Amino acid sequence: MKKRKIELAVISDVHLGTYGCHADELITYLNSIQPKKLILNGDIIDIWQFSKRYFPPSHLKVLRKIIGMASKGTEVYYITGNHDEMLRKFSDTSMGNFKIMNKLVLNLDGKKAWIFHGDVFDVSIQNAKWLAKLGGYGYDLLILINSFLNWCLAKMGREKYSLSKRIKNSVKGAIKYINNFEKTAAELAIENDYDYVVCGHIHQPKKEIYENKYGSCTYLNSGDWVENLTALEYSFKRWRIYHYNHDRLSPFFVDEDLKEMDMNDLIASITDKDVNIENISPEYLGNEENIDLDFLDDKGLSQD
Repeated sequence: MKKRKIELAVISDVHLGTYGCHADELITYLNSIQPKKLILNGDIIDIWQFSKRYFPPSHLKVLRKIIGMASKGTEVYYITGNHDEMLRKFSDTSMGNFKIMNKLVLNLDGKKAWIFHGDVFDVSIQNAKWLAKLGGYGYDLLILINSFLNWCLAKMGREKYSLSKRIKNSVKGAIKYINNFEKTAAELAIENDYDYVVCGHIHQPKKEIYENKYGSCTYLNSGDWVENLTALEYSFKRWRIYHYNHDRLSPFFVDEDLKEMDMNDLIASITDKDVNIENISPEYLGNEENIDLDFLDDKGLSQD
């Protein structure tokens, strides 16, 4: 299978070691991409709820796949979260292309991206960790019940149903917490002159521009691989949210705007140069989704 070449992929909240983790789907996704950088933005291994009785082969395959990507040249950054906080003692550890850290700042085409898990904003974790852990066990049980419910619905030919999403969307406190989380992250990013702030933690995939009187920034959340099965991808100087349940079955575009872009505009967005398409040999021109950065290098169009 031909892999999609992208600059950066961000996944979070995989929760390996729990019943809700969709490890097989994540393996399928990781096998479909060839990123220069892979950001694991917290809660990849659920050490809080780790049990010797449950860590199936598919979960081990995810770890093996990530290590394999690092050995083949992908820069892998493991950013610690609350469920894998035990790894924070190894922060700033580097093993070849694999690095463990608590936060990361990247320069993406001249713009600064501030990347961290986001549990620092969670008051329950800071002040009552036992309560947060209890909530984690309750969430895992809810996902397990939901899996059985969806199995029954599938047998009856009906659509899947998310109990946790229904609860989150119906409880005012949950909605307020999510809104406060996003607002706080965005305002701190603006205050510190970051163009992007990238989080996980709340299992709510999102891409939104926030503005206040001091400036603006793009808030991004990678969602999770328990309910939403989402990731963030950066390429062609654009961010997009990847939805496994939809995007694995449809033609890939880095951004919906690419469908409407002229070939000259597309190449210019990659190279920062205006290029006349008439000067490029016809055999290289095809569908925009097949454009490859290797081709641009071959034609002498530098990415820098």
